[in-house]
Amino acid sequence: MKAVHFGAGNIGRGFVGLLLHEGGYEVVFSDVADSLVDAINGVDSYTVHEAGPGGTDHVVTGFRAVNSRTDPDAVADEVATADVATTAVGPTVLRFVAPTIVEGLRRRSPDAAPLQVMACENAIGATDTLRGEIEKAAGADAAELLSRAVFANTAVDRIVPGQPADGGVDVTVEPYFEWAIESGAFGGTLPSIPGAHFVDDLAPYIERKLFTVNTGHAATAYFGARAGIERISDALADPDIAARVSAALEETSAVLVAEHGLDPADLAEYRATILERFRNPALVDTVQRVGRQPLRKISRHERFIGPAAMAAERGLSTIALVGAVTAALEFDEPDDEQAVELQELLRTEDALAFTSRATGLDPEHPLFPAIRDAVVSRQTALHAS
Repeated sequence: MKAVHFGAGNIGRGFVGLLLHEGGYEVVFSDVADSLVDAINGVDSYTVHEAGPGGTDHVVTGFRAVNSRTDPDAVADEVATADVATTAVGPTVLRFVAPTIVEGLRRRSPDAAPLQVMACENAIGATDTLRGEIEKAAGADAAELLSRAVFANTAVDRIVPGQPADGGVDVTVEPYFEWAIESGAFGGTLPSIPGAHFVDDLAPYIERKLFTVNTGHAATAYFGARAGIERISDALADPDIAARVSAALEETSAVLVAEHGLDPADLAEYRATILERFRNPALVDTVQRVGRQPLRKISRHERFIGPAAMAAERGLSTIALVGAVTAALEFDEPDDEQAVELQELLRTEDALAFTSRATGLDPEHPLFPAIRDAVVSRQTALHAS
C-alpha cells in the first residue's frame, strides 16, 4: 500500500505521516522545500517524540520525498499508483496541490481502486475545497477523473509546536491526537489508519475541534501577546488569561449544544482536557507561532467569528469571543506578514469597511456592531500612539 502526502512539514511528518506509516503504507512526501526534501531522502528513519505525560517515541521508516516544485511529473506518477492521498499544506495552498492530483488521476488506471483523498487541514470542509479545486483544474475531463477518486472530509487535532532549527527531520509533538474521518465516501473499504475514527456525520466533530481547540489556542496566543508573554503554557498560567480563554470556550460550547445537541457535561470535560494540553510545559510553543495569520483567524467561518456569529444569531452570549477578537486586532508581530497587513489596514481603512472585509459579516448581522466597536477601539489606540 502507498500513500502520497502533500506537505512534509512538522504536521505531515509528526502526525499524518506517522499514522499512515503505522497503517502499513509506504509514505511518499511531496513538498516544495528543496532542503526538506533532501533531508528526508538523506535518512532511513525519523523519530516522532511525544513530549509530556504518557508520551513515547515512535520510529518511522518506509518513506521517501519528491519535490513537487522541481519534479511535479514524478509526484503525479506517485499519485497514479497510490491508495491514499492526504494533505497538510494549509487551506489556501490546496489550489496549488490540485493540478498535480489531476495529472495523477489522468495517469491512473480506470480499473484501479479509487484514490482515497483526505485533506487534513484546520478548516471546515477542506476536502470539499480540494475536490472543487481538482474539478476546476480538470476542466472538461472532470467527471471522468473524479470517478477515479473518493473524497472524505476530516477533523484533525494534534499540537505540533515549532521545532528547533537543528532538529533534522525528527518531530516533537504532544501525546494527544484525534483524527475523525467521514466514512460514507469509502463504501465500506476504509483506509488503514490506526487511531482514526470513522463517523457518519463529521460536522459535530470538526466544529467541536475548531471551536474549542483552535479558538482556545488562538485566544491564548492573543491574550498572551497582549500581556507580553512568550510561551503558550506561561500564558495559561496567568489567572486572568485562563479566565478569559475559559469564558470564550464556554460560549463556543453553548453554540455546539444548540447546533448539534452535544452534551454540556461532555463538552466541559473536553474543554478541561484541551486547556490541560495547552498547559503542557514540555511542549515549547510560542504565542507568536500560534497567533500568526490573524486576518485568516478573524475571517467569517474561522475560530472566532464563526462561533460568535452562530451565537449572536441564537441570542447567546458573545462577550468573551468578542474580547478575543479585540485581542487579535492588537496582534502586532513584525515577522508575520498578515499581522503587518492587519495593522496597516486598521490604520488606513474606516471601521465599517474593515469590519465587513476582514470578518465577512454583513452590517445587518447581529454580531457586526460589537466587532465594529472593537475595531474602532483598536483604531483609536493606534491613532493615539
